[in-house]
Amino acid sequence: MFGSNVCWQNAYKNLFAGCSEILATNDKRSRLAWHLSDCFQIDSGRPSFPHCDSKTPIAKCLRNLDDLAHKVYLEFYLETNSICYQLQTHAFKHETERLVTELKNSAQYVEDKLDSIEEKSDCLLQNSKQISESLESVNSHTQLVAQTVKNVEGNIDVVLRHSKSVYEQTTEIAASQSQLKEGQEDMKRNLEDGVALLQESYSYLGKEIEKLRDETIEIENEVIKVGDAMSSKMNNLQNKAEDIGNMAGISLDKQQQLLDGQSTTLEGLNSLNEVQFKALEESRKSVQYFAEYGHRQQEELLKRQEQIQGLHDKLMENSKTILSAQKYSDNGRRNRNRPEHA
Repeated sequence: MFGSNVCWQNAYKNLFAGCSEILATNDKRSRLAWHLSDCFQIDSGRPSFPHCDSKTPIAKCLRNLDDLAHKVYLEFYLETNSICYQLQTHAFKHETERLVTELKNSAQYVEDKLDSIEEKSDCLLQNSKQISESLESVNSHTQLVAQTVKNVEGNIDVVLRHSKSVYEQTTEIAASQSQLKEGQEDMKRNLEDGVALLQESYSYLGKEIEKLRDETIEIENEVIKVGDAMSSKMNNLQNKAEDIGNMAGISLDKQQQLLDGQSTTLEGLNSLNEVQFKALEESRKSVQYFAEYGHRQQEELLKRQEQIQGLHDKLMENSKTILSAQKYSDNGRRNRNRPEHA
């Protein structure tokens, strides 16, 4: 009966004491009987006992019971001794089983922990071996680094000498570049002067050609005018000759007029010849002048070309000097890097 219902066990546990202590005190014995009677009432389907506070005297709580409930309480009170020890035995058994179960679980937990500790110990041992090997490797690397440092110290002087040589070569290259820059600036100025002079010569030549063309046009106009005058005079002469042929009996005055007309015609022809001669002479002089001017310009241009060629040769020599210096610098740099790779 007691094993299937926790109410009986709680009735015993609520007193927080053993049977010897409960039975020795009337109040605790009465309260145990009260709780047991209440459990019986609940199990039998009857109304439970009213609440009885631990600070309230048990006699006061008993006044609230009816006769049947009081009779049940009295019967349990009389059997308190046997029921208490029975409950105590059952509680001890239950507590023992609980402790055994907890002990078993604790043992299993300890066993699992021991297995885990063993695995971790093996892993720790393995890690210790790896650490030892790493320390040995670090020691060997440290010795290698120390040897490398000694080798580097031995090569520092060589590097310093190469650095000094490179610095001197760099200074020479800078000076050569400065000279090259000055030569380029001089060549640029000379080229600009030559181009300006050539442009000026072309401009002057164009003006002279334009002037010659204007003079040629004027000469052509003069020739046309003289031709027109001569044609007019020839027509007059022809007319006069026809008049002479038609008027054979005209007086000497008419003949004298004819002679005058012929004289005028001859003078016109002479004047035309002189104009043509002057025009040819001026054309010849102009052509000769322009030929001489073109020859002078060609000579000046050749001189400029020779100057430019000289500057170009000087520039090529400076470039070769710079290339030689750079090649020497590269050889020095390779000689400097060769010990480091070794």
